[in-house]
Amino acid sequence: MASIELENVGLVFRVRRQRRIPLKEYVLQRMFRSSINPIVEVRSLQNVSLRIGEGERVGIIGHNGAGKSTLLKVLAGVYPPTSGRRTVEGAISSVFDFALGFEPHASGRENIRYRGYLQGETPRSIRAKLDSIIEFSELGEFIDTPVRFYSAGMRLRLGFSIATAIEPEILLVDECLSAGDLAFRKKAQQRMRETMDRARLIVMVSHDLEVIRGFCGRVIWMEQGRIRQDGLAADVIEAYWSSSGKSRPASDAGTLPPRAA
Repeated sequence: MASIELENVGLVFRVRRQRRIPLKEYVLQRMFRSSINPIVEVRSLQNVSLRIGEGERVGIIGHNGAGKSTLLKVLAGVYPPTSGRRTVEGAISSVFDFALGFEPHASGRENIRYRGYLQGETPRSIRAKLDSIIEFSELGEFIDTPVRFYSAGMRLRLGFSIATAIEPEILLVDECLSAGDLAFRKKAQQRMRETMDRARLIVMVSHDLEVIRGFCGRVIWMEQGRIRQDGLAADVIEAYWSSSGKSRPASDAGTLPPRAA
């Protein structure tokens, strides 16, 4: 039974006010024993409690800086909570930034193995998927070229092809429903739909409310690191737009293929 539960979770980052201090100011600080670059606490999440059960498709919405991606990374275990409790049943697969984490001096083929192992694949399972990943990426002979020579679009296509070859129990998705050029994007959207349909539980972050409305039955609205509203997708999205005071965008039917009945 796949599930994720957060109980009164808080997340605080402790950062320096300045990234660098000039030598003169550092010497004065040491002489007078006063901090000219104090540590600042940034409260990213505050008292977040929720439970997501098997079979649920949950969207997370909110303005930039509201805590959407941070919440998703707490669910994934990337950020351990500073306070509260996180409980997970089931294996988590995260689909975040496809283009990050490649070994630049290794070939595309070698990077498939490296990234596959990080996603929980075994040498045997990744061998079984290798040809299909290469075919889907459309990289052709470039698959044996070092990744440092790839364009940004080529890295994106390779990363997407690897990430969506998983067999997920719990799938966490962050703003990655458009990959590559227009021709590849249509194929990628269908691949993403198939990956989502195989998952037992999904949580996704997107600024595209039509994607959220069309796929998710439940929506969590984040604001200033807190849950402002959690409920049926249509109700929460309507409240979100009413609060923003903006006109609703026209539906983008091409963003994600319709879900099969």
